[in-house]
Amino acid sequence: MSDDLKDVLRAPEPRLQNRGTPLVGILVGSASELPIMQQATAILERLGIPHEIRVMSAHRNPDLVDEFARTAEERGMVCVICGAGMANHLAGAVAARTALPVIGVPLSGSKLGGMDALYSTVQMPRGVPVATVAIDGAVNAAILAAQIIAVRDPGVRAKIYEFKESLAEGFRP
Repeated sequence: MSDDLKDVLRAPEPRLQNRGTPLVGILVGSASELPIMQQATAILERLGIPHEIRVMSAHRNPDLVDEFARTAEERGMVCVICGAGMANHLAGAVAARTALPVIGVPLSGSKLGGMDALYSTVQMPRGVPVATVAIDGAVNAAILAAQIIAVRDPGVRAKIYEFKESLAEGFRP
């Protein structure tokens, strides 16, 4: 992890995960994958975007995943980030059940270094799109989620511009 990214993740910001209605849902296929996906929560917190993170597997908890996806919009969410390794059907399972944008994060926990998760995430059938970021790309998934919200929220848009300017300057908290 780069020093700039470590600074972003360490930056002192209020914990907004439980404040207000979550606009972004983050699903993680396994508790062992939480450290990577918590990078997304750090970015969303830095940008002041309420979110929630839950561990659930498309294979081990299919009914729970289905319920989460079907009710995300009525609970106020604007988009969902799904991170999982190996077969990684999580993002596709969610995308099949909601009209909200779904961002898939293939994770590298397998013997194939995440290539299996990448292919499972990016090779979606026509009509069930999943925006896919790089393997272990939780930070970019959070930034993309923020950009989706920023389409209609000038406050978030301003924070994104500020964030991007800080990157160009060699990020300083």
